[in-house]
Amino acid sequence: MSKRVFLFVLDGFGVGECEDSYKWHDEGSNTFENLNKIFPLDLPTLTKLGIKNIDGLHFDKISNAIGSYGKLRELSNGKDTATGHFEMMGIVSKDPMPTYPNAFPKEIIKKLEEAFKTKVIGNKVASGTQIIQELGKEHVLTGYPIVYTSADSVLQIATHTDIVPLEKLYEYCEKARSIMSGKDAVGRVIARPFYTKDGEFVRYNDGRRDYSVIPDKNNTMQRLFDAGINVYTVGKISEIFANQAITKKFVNHNNKDAIAASFEIQKTLNSGFVFVNLVDTDMLYGHRNDVKGYANSLEETDKFLSKFIDNMKSDDIIIVTGDHGNDPTTPSTDHSREFVPLIIYGKNIKSNINLSTITGFNNIGEFIEDYFLDKKSYIGELLWKK
Repeated sequence: MSKRVFLFVLDGFGVGECEDSYKWHDEGSNTFENLNKIFPLDLPTLTKLGIKNIDGLHFDKISNAIGSYGKLRELSNGKDTATGHFEMMGIVSKDPMPTYPNAFPKEIIKKLEEAFKTKVIGNKVASGTQIIQELGKEHVLTGYPIVYTSADSVLQIATHTDIVPLEKLYEYCEKARSIMSGKDAVGRVIARPFYTKDGEFVRYNDGRRDYSVIPDKNNTMQRLFDAGINVYTVGKISEIFANQAITKKFVNHNNKDAIAASFEIQKTLNSGFVFVNLVDTDMLYGHRNDVKGYANSLEETDKFLSKFIDNMKSDDIIIVTGDHGNDPTTPSTDHSREFVPLIIYGKNIKSNINLSTITGFNNIGEFIEDYFLDKKSYIGELLWKK
C-alpha cells in the first residue's frame, strides 16, 4: 500500500483568539473571520472541506463537508513559527524562545561585531522591507551589516548583494547562530540579502537562508525517517528543522514555488510524509497588515487545494492547518496567539466529523504516526474508517 500524507501549513492563519491570548496582548484577533468581514472570501474548496463549520466561527455551516474539521489549541508557550511547527511534530516548548522587544543587549552586539570583524548597524525591532529602506544607503556606504529582530524569536542580518557576497552573509549568520545559544538561543538566525532595482532596495528572497536551533530528536519526522519512510519538505520546513530527518527538501520562500513543488511531489512520490509551508499569507501580507493581499493569497491557495484534491490517490490524506495567527486587520503587525484550523481529508477518513477543539498541535504528528507506524492516536480513533 502506497500511503502518503500531505500536511499543508497556511502560515499565519488562525481561527480566533485563544483563552490565554491576553498574555500576548492579542485579544480580538481572529485572522479568518476578521479578514472575511473586510474582504469577503471566495473559498469553495476550504468551505467544502468544512473550514466554516469550525466551532466558534460565525459563518453559515454546510451539512455535507467532505473533510473533517476542528481547531487546535497550542500547548507551547509562544506564537512563533518554529514553536508552532515543532509542536506539530511533537516537540512542546514550555519555555518560550527568547525575543528582544527592546533590541539586542550591548553584550550580544559586541560579540557579533567581534565575530564579524566589523561594526553592525540597526539593532532594532523592524520590518525587513522597511529597515533596508531606512538603513540601506548607510550599509552601501559603510559595508556594515544590518542586524535587526522582530516580535518573533529571530536575529536577522541584511546585506546588499553588491556589497557583501552571499557566502559572506551566510558566514555572518553561522557565526551569529553560534553566538545565539544557551539562554539567547533564538529560534532562527535569518540571512536577508537585498539588491537595488529601479533605484529602490528590494529583498532577494531566493538568497534567504534560515539557521534554526537543532530540534529535539524525539519527534514525528525523526521517527518516520528512522523507520525508512520518506520525509519530504517544501518551503522553509527544512530550515525550521535544521535539515534534520529529511529525505528530500524543496527549499523556496514563496507560495508559487511551494505549490509547484507540491504538484511535482504528488506526481512522483510513491509513499511518504510531505510537510509543506505556504508562507505568503504571513511573510508578505500578515506582517504588513495587507488585508487584500492576504485575502487574495488565501483564495489562490484554495484554488491550489482544489486541483490537488482532484489528483489525490486512494490512500492519500491531506491535512490543512496553521502555525499561529497573523491577523492583518489589527494594529499589530506581529503574530497572534490564536487557535489554528484542522482540516483532514482522504478516502480512508470519515467525512463531516466535527473534531471540536483539540489541545496540542502535536495531535497532528501523532495522527501521522498512527497512519504510517500503526500507533494509536486520539484523532485516528475518531476518524479511521473501520
